[in-house]
Parts: sequence; C-alpha cells; structure tokens
Amino acid sequence: MSLDLIEPLSIDSWNPVLDTAAQSAAIDTAAQDAAIDALEAGKVLYLPRLRFDVQAAERRFLSTQWSDGKSKNIYLRGRERVLRGTVGSAEDQAALAAMIERFGSNAQSLVSALFPCYVPHLQFGNTSFRPFEIEGRPPKSFRKDDTRLHSDAFPSNPTAGARLLRVFTNVNAQGRPRVWRVGEPFGDMAARILPRARRQWPGEAALLHALHVTKKRRSQFDHFMLELHDRTKADLDYQRDMPQQRVEFPPGSTWIVFSDQVLHAVLSGAMMMEQTWMLPVAALRHPERAPLRVLESMVGRALI
Repeated sequence: MSLDLIEPLSIDSWNPVLDTAAQSAAIDTAAQDAAIDALEAGKVLYLPRLRFDVQAAERRFLSTQWSDGKSKNIYLRGRERVLRGTVGSAEDQAALAAMIERFGSNAQSLVSALFPCYVPHLQFGNTSFRPFEIEGRPPKSFRKDDTRLHSDAFPSNPTAGARLLRVFTNVNAQGRPRVWRVGEPFGDMAARILPRARRQWPGEAALLHALHVTKKRRSQFDHFMLELHDRTKADLDYQRDMPQQRVEFPPGSTWIVFSDQVLHAVLSGAMMMEQTWMLPVAALRHPERAPLRVLESMVGRALI
C-alpha cells in the first residue's frame, strides 16, 4: 500500500494573514479549513518555503558545543522559559535563549494564523533546539531509538488524551535535510498492535505516581499509548514491512504534525528547531480522529 501523508502549503511567512488577494504571505479561509482537516486526518503539513532566519551573530550556536552532553536537546521548558541542556557563559546562554525564544514566538504566530480555533485551548510547551546528528548515534535502548517508527507518548508525563501539536524547522547550515519515515494511519497501527498490549494492572497508576515515576496518575489511555509506542519500536518485522513513506525536509523548510497520531521516525539530520503545544481533544474539529477516541472505540469503553 502506498502512502501520501504529506500536505504541502505555499506559506512563506510566520505571520500569514487571512486575505483572498494573491499575496505570498496570505491564506484564505478555504485553505485554512483544508489545513486543519489534513492535520487532524494525520497528515504532515509541509511548508517548503518557510525558513527560520538565524541571525549572523547566532550562527555560532549551530553547533553541538553548546550542549551539556546530558540531553539531546537544548530547550526552554514550558512556561518556565528557563534554558536547559546547555553550557556557556551567562551572556552566551542569554543569546542562545533569545534565538530559541524567537523561534517559539514565530511558531506561535504561525499556528495562531492557521488554526485560530485552537488558540484559546493551546498549552504552550517546550521550545527546543536539537543540534545533534541522528544518524549513527547509538540509542540507550530500543524505547529511546527514534529511528524506529512510533507515535509519541510520555512515560513520566501522562497527557490524559491531550494532543501533541509540533512545529519543526530545519536550520542546518551545511545543506543537510532532516530525513523522516512516516508510517500507516494511527488506527491501522492500533488495530494491529493493540491486541498484543498489556492491560493496566489494578493500582498500577497510583503506585507509579506514589513512587514519582509519573508526575500524575497514568490513565488507561496513557498506558495503552506507551504500549503502542514500545511494541511498535520493538517489532522489527513491523518496522520493516509496515506501509511507510520516506520524506526529506531540506534546510529552510518547516513542517507541522500531531506527533501522537502520525507514526514517524528520524533517520538522519542535525540542527532543528521545534515547538510543542498540548491541545485538548474537545478543541479539535474532528475529535473522533484523535488517538483517545480511536482507542476508546476499539476497546469499547472510556479510557480517561
């Protein structure tokens, strides 16, 4: 089965406006509706002409030398906006934080223009710079191997069904693309893998929370999402044989995805910016397409 999960958009501005005039930075309501429908259907919105301009004084930060070596990302955490995962002088860290913050602001403007119905409900998450080359970097375990297809799920931070909306931009200065694989629709994957998933034990969520393994109680939904994440990564036959599509995102391009829904794997690439938001299922135009509703329809009961 062939896949076509990439939805190109011609936008080249972080501040596109609703305008039916034929301007390069304009979108109309029909295009806006189409973008929302494609995103919620599990497609990757691809903006090949939308670049994040790294300023001349910031180009020195396009290097792994600013990482503390403990984290694969340098990031501003949620609403705290404290820079983590980096080393350097206070002046250097302030400049690096300003670059990452500017990307987050740009991404917020883009999402607000494309998806205005989401804006009142978006919960601002981490803004990250990912400097390391993925290819050839050994993972700590198969669960942390992002070169294997998976949908995102958080072991320590349950989402209770909230969506993970992400904007990525390739800022590689050497011309290297960010290479992904994207896999079959979430519902198809879940139909294959969910029958093998372990059910949550009575009292398991309370125990994990009491032991501070999780920041709050893990819902049955979060348990199943972790089972799907781990079992798809562990199944090498599935990784090889499942329907999938290879995509290259060149420097100067941007893409938007619900990463809890779209199966994805990162094959190669370095120097990428990323912004995450959490979005309640109730804020979607098509809530029935959300992983929460898909899994509930399969098991026949509420999961949160």
